[in-house]
Amino acid sequence: MNKIFYILLIAVTLGSCSSYQKALKSEDVAVKYDVATKMYDAGKYTKAIRLFEQIAPSYRGKPQAEKMFYMFAQSYYKTKQHYLAGYQFDSFTSSYPRSEKAEEAAYLAAESYSKLSPRYSLDQVDTNKAIDKLQAFINNYPDSQYLAQANIIVKDLREKLEKKAFEIAKQYHTIGEWSRDYGAAIKAFDNFIADYPGTPFKEKALYYRFDSAYLLAINSVQAKKQERLNFAKTAYTSLVKFNDSSEYKEDADEKLATIDKELQQFSN
Repeated sequence: MNKIFYILLIAVTLGSCSSYQKALKSEDVAVKYDVATKMYDAGKYTKAIRLFEQIAPSYRGKPQAEKMFYMFAQSYYKTKQHYLAGYQFDSFTSSYPRSEKAEEAAYLAAESYSKLSPRYSLDQVDTNKAIDKLQAFINNYPDSQYLAQANIIVKDLREKLEKKAFEIAKQYHTIGEWSRDYGAAIKAFDNFIADYPGTPFKEKALYYRFDSAYLLAINSVQAKKQERLNFAKTAYTSLVKFNDSSEYKEDADEKLATIDKELQQFSN
């Protein structure tokens, strides 16, 4: 029985491969469509793609086109070809806005673009594009079953942009250690906090803003020292007002004590 089973399995496999190879070489688009659909239903998406690519130009405007282009986009999606999946799903929603698959396609297009978003340290053009696509989906389908997941992805992508902006501001603080230009770091953190008021990096940004102001004041020329020490105190207040149990509180308190000690010379 086992031998018969394996013989039948080999026969079916060879027959499938044979029909696929014949379809690739065939001039009959109906044959290609039929085999491509079978490959798709069997989860053989790479093979389905090769056939869909051959017949796509011929199927535009035909009754089967909507189903074919949906399967075509899904095949790219299933094989994690994110750029091509996004493009095909976008094309599908443009061509078939009234399709019952339009909502799903719009979401999968946006999700596909989000997969192209690189790590935060690289250029974020694709991240911004994905956010725009997802936001358009959220606006167009406010009651969608995919809404919660779309919002999660947008949140993650925005945090990636915020992390990049925070790290850029932090670089100014690092550079200040040898350039002594902590004013640039303070400005960078001011801009970051203004641009991203709800960011999860706000506490860190407030601490590094205070630390930059502290270092600027301590290393300042005498003529500007009092003003800068007082500014550092206001930066400290902003930090503890945001979180009076901040993980940076102990370090900040020690630096505040130094600031107050330095200010004493100006009260005499």
